[in-house]
Amino acid sequence: MSTEDGPGLRTTVFVKGCPLACTWCHNPESIPPKSHVEWLGVRCIGCGICANVCPKGGITFDDEGVHTAEFCDACGTCTRECPTQALELKGVNYTVDDLYDIVIKDRAFWGADGGVTLSGGEITLQWEDALEMFKKLKAAGVHTALDTCGFCKRETLEALLPYTDIFLYDLKLFDDAEHKKFTGQSNKIILENFEWLAEECKKQGRRIWVRTPIIPGATDTDENIKSIAGIVRDRVEKWELCAFNNLCRDKYERLGREWDFKTAGLMTKECMEELTEIAKASGSPVAVWSGATARTDV
Repeated sequence: MSTEDGPGLRTTVFVKGCPLACTWCHNPESIPPKSHVEWLGVRCIGCGICANVCPKGGITFDDEGVHTAEFCDACGTCTRECPTQALELKGVNYTVDDLYDIVIKDRAFWGADGGVTLSGGEITLQWEDALEMFKKLKAAGVHTALDTCGFCKRETLEALLPYTDIFLYDLKLFDDAEHKKFTGQSNKIILENFEWLAEECKKQGRRIWVRTPIIPGATDTDENIKSIAGIVRDRVEKWELCAFNNLCRDKYERLGREWDFKTAGLMTKECMEELTEIAKASGSPVAVWSGATARTDV
């Protein structure tokens, strides 16, 4: 039932593992490649079943709630036995065949424009499985979308290109120093891959959307938007400026991590419209914006 990850109504597969560590990440549970167990306190009734069934004795209680030991191997026993689903396993291993059998059940809902999106974390870290999955989907006549940050080898994109109907490509920050500061990595490979992919999609009749998260104090500067506009131009079908949201605050608490943007407010409609106009005036007429914005009428 995804309407945010490509055209039409889609089924989106989110994988774990990402080479970037964006400080604003809305899916921080997807950054580590390994599976882990999360505790949701609002569901917990304190029955203690999880501690009793843990085969390694790795679950403890205190006044702050349930804790899993560092040696937890995410076997999933506690999550299966918890009567209120207060423990959730983040990261489940599937074969490509098993995953295909799951997503193809949604086919009746996709319509003419929808299909399957492979997203992250970063899907290109598992590109061989992604390629096999897309081959199966294309053989069945299913529309495919690949959501990527672009931080991967060129050869990976070359392999996936013939089986990808549309790329959703993130361009977050143009300045390399700022990109390193906020994501932990240089953007050199990302920009080089975008230049190549934009031209190849044009040659081969593939679609490409660019998405830029608009993060207060990070990506929301006029200079950043102007600079990205200079490379996006009209070479893509759409450039989407995605307004910051703070719906992931609880995720960071469950992970026991501080979030740099915990107190940051939503973008205003006026700001999003202004940045979109800057993008258009800077040479990218395909720029649009999306997302919820702060109310300014109260």
